[in-house]
Amino acid sequence: MCYCLDVNRGKLSYHHKYYHDNVYGFPCKNDDELFGRLVLEINQAGLSWDTILKKEKTIKNAYKNYSITEIAKFDEWDMKRIVNDKGAIRMRRKILAIIYNAKKIVSIIDKNKSFKSYLNKHHPLSLADWLSLFKKDFKFIGNDICKEFLLSTGYLKGAHEKSCPIYKKVIKKKPMWHRN
Repeated sequence: MCYCLDVNRGKLSYHHKYYHDNVYGFPCKNDDELFGRLVLEINQAGLSWDTILKKEKTIKNAYKNYSITEIAKFDEWDMKRIVNDKGAIRMRRKILAIIYNAKKIVSIIDKNKSFKSYLNKHHPLSLADWLSLFKKDFKFIGNDICKEFLLSTGYLKGAHEKSCPIYKKVIKKKPMWHRN
């Protein structure tokens, strides 16, 4: 959902405005950045997006800068570390899902050279087809998490309205939805 009206009216927090103007809808540069977006979406379930954005730095730190290979190695000690980290989202189910998904992405990378290649190979799909694919491969993925992950990374159209000043900036970065 484009928050342009709220941005223009000054209704969004600094973190939310920064995310809208510089991250949301822009393609990711690498697999860890892609995975970081998924980590944030999983963590957001049931919480406000503003809460997640305010904690993004500490979440990123808790998850080793979203390093897929590092997270895939997490063990019970790492689980306890995150559960006890007041800057992280400390829901055990979310943490377990993120670790599981990192392990799954490592195997996806082995087969497809990169997580990005895997996503590109399946593009374009409808949201329903993406959801079916993600539910087969990942844990803690529902319709909203899947949709927001794909919008935020440029795989689905709709992160910004054409009237949004950020829309043209996103188009210049060639999101996947615009390549069709």
